[in-house]
Amino acid sequence: MNEPRFVPKTVYVIYIAGTPEKVWEALASAEFTRQYFFGRTVELEPQIGGNFVLRLPDGRLDIKGRVTAWDPPRRLSVTWAVDFEEFRELPESLVTYDIEPMGESVKLTVTEAFQWDVPDAILAGGRQGWPFILSSLKSVLETGRPIAISVKMGPPKGMLEAIKEAVAKKPWRAAG
Repeated sequence: MNEPRFVPKTVYVIYIAGTPEKVWEALASAEFTRQYFFGRTVELEPQIGGNFVLRLPDGRLDIKGRVTAWDPPRRLSVTWAVDFEEFRELPESLVTYDIEPMGESVKLTVTEAFQWDVPDAILAGGRQGWPFILSSLKSVLETGRPIAISVKMGPPKGMLEAIKEAVAKKPWRAAG
């Protein structure tokens, strides 16, 4: 994996009362991810080059990739390819979780990096989803319960259109 070709586009930082080991377990365990990640479960091979998969609650494939960094309980990095029909032709991204002890708490930094100049309308999906996912992770670790919202979230306005346009034009070919 040539990680330098990935350019960070979004960074999320959250502080969680807990230990690096507990945060690591939450990121790498199907039982934990099911609680805070919309019912999805993670499957990963605990080694660099291992498979990484997120499954929907019904068992269908949602995200697939490879482990590019495995340094428990400090750093987990995975390639990230969404398996929904509209997204399949997009290049994979890189999602990195950096876990840093901060006394009795943990600083969790999540970075999304891309191989191409991703339109803002596509990045809006992560900007909407990651804060909810990370807030729910924090809640599960600190209270034992995920956060709940009563509003159904769909893709941000213009996101699906931007994906269709990107797939049609394939601007990443010019970038690579």
